[in-house]
Amino acid sequence: MGMPETPGRPASPSADRVLTVLETLVAAGEGLTLTALAHAADISLATCASIAYTLEQRGYAARRVVGRSHFWRPTMRLYGLGSSLVRKGDLAGIAGPYLRVLADELNMPAHAGVLDGASVVYVAKAAASGFIQFDTYPGKLAPFNLTALGRAIAAHLPDAELEPLLSRLVPGTGPKAKRATPRAFRAQLAKVRQTGYAVEDEEEEAEIACVAAPVFNAEGRVVGSVGVTGFSREIAKRGLAAAAGLVVGQAGEISAGLGF
Repeated sequence: MGMPETPGRPASPSADRVLTVLETLVAAGEGLTLTALAHAADISLATCASIAYTLEQRGYAARRVVGRSHFWRPTMRLYGLGSSLVRKGDLAGIAGPYLRVLADELNMPAHAGVLDGASVVYVAKAAASGFIQFDTYPGKLAPFNLTALGRAIAAHLPDAELEPLLSRLVPGTGPKAKRATPRAFRAQLAKVRQTGYAVEDEEEEAEIACVAAPVFNAEGRVVGSVGVTGFSREIAKRGLAAAAGLVVGQAGEISAGLGF
């Protein structure tokens, strides 16, 4: 039997102290010494120092040295966390009508996805009509390198963000799966940048293929992707270039909606 929760009591006292220090730094109009920060956060000086140095190492706090005093302040990395959530929310909200166009025109389910670590998270879906439905839904996670959605995003990441992901490539289990090496994957991404769209054909699952294109925000940064999923034979029948052209066009419309 699990431990019962006590109303009003933090589930994790240590996490509560970290958040209190962060909130105190943000609320302060100027930098705080460790002594002042510990007093304002109502925690011991030793605990406050440990938290402050950890926040500094993770990039969430910085200090300015004046004589023998150190003044602590929060950094804009906190803004980056919040703005990332806003961007993801904007994509899900704006993409809906354009995903509907893709689903209706191609009679395939259309999706919008964002990158979360080494996974793609599906944040929106427009289902296609018909008896057969695919097991995709908002909130679903998939290895980024095995999806067209993930490849479309990864192709436009700065190298400093892409490099750590290359050690987390997942081998495919489909009949056309290729060896998951950083070199081969970089070659795939170069082709995505050249054509403007990504393709995954029976690498994750037999008979299933996906086509996706990147979505950019007002700063020109890739923030997600949109694409369609269908049977390989259906995509081939319709023509990959035609399907990809429609996907790229709708991705462009969504990017425009985000200010690109």
